Amino acid sequence: MRKKKYLYIVIIALFLLSVLFVATMPDVKRLKKENPKKTAMMEYREAEWAARGMKRRPYQILVPYSSIAPYMVKAVLIAEDDNFWSHEGFDYQAMEKAMEKNIKARKFKAGGSTISQQLAKNLYLSPRKNPIRKLREAAITWRLERELSKKRILEIYLNVAEWG
Repeated sequence: MRKKKYLYIVIIALFLLSVLFVATMPDVKRLKKENPKKTAMMEYREAEWAARGMKRRPYQILVPYSSIAPYMVKAVLIAEDDNFWSHEGFDYQAMEKAMEKNIKARKFKAGGSTISQQLAKNLYLSPRKNPIRKLREAAITWRLERELSKKRILEIYLNVAEWG
C-alpha cells in the first residue's frame, strides 16, 4: 500500500513539473512578425557588465534578411550549421561528433548545436550548461522549427548572435 502511495506522489509530481515546464515556455509565434527587442543573452551580458561596475548596454540594429550579404549567410551556415536547411532543428551527426571530441578531450570542448538551438539559447536562456537548460533549449528549438520558416530563423539568428 505504501509503495502505491509513493508511486502516486511521484506521478503527480512529474505531472506538475511537466505542466510548469510547458507553462514557462516562451511564445515563439510572435516572432513570425515581430523582432525580439532584447534577448536573454543581452540581459546576461548587461548583468555581467554591471557586476564589473561597467555601464554598458548592448546596441543592435535589426536588418531584414534581404539586406544581409549572401556571403555572410553562406559563411555562417558553413561555420555554424552546414545542414541547416535539411534538419528539423537538431543535427544528430554533429552532436555525435561533438560528444566523441568531448570524451576524447575529457571536457566540454565542442558543441553540436544547430543555429536553431543557438537561437533558442540566445533568445530565452542563459549560457550555463546544465541538463534542465538543455531540455528547455530542445523544447524551444522544437517550437521555433514548427512555428517559423528556416529563412526567418536564420534572419533572427543573424541579427541577435554575438559576433565578438
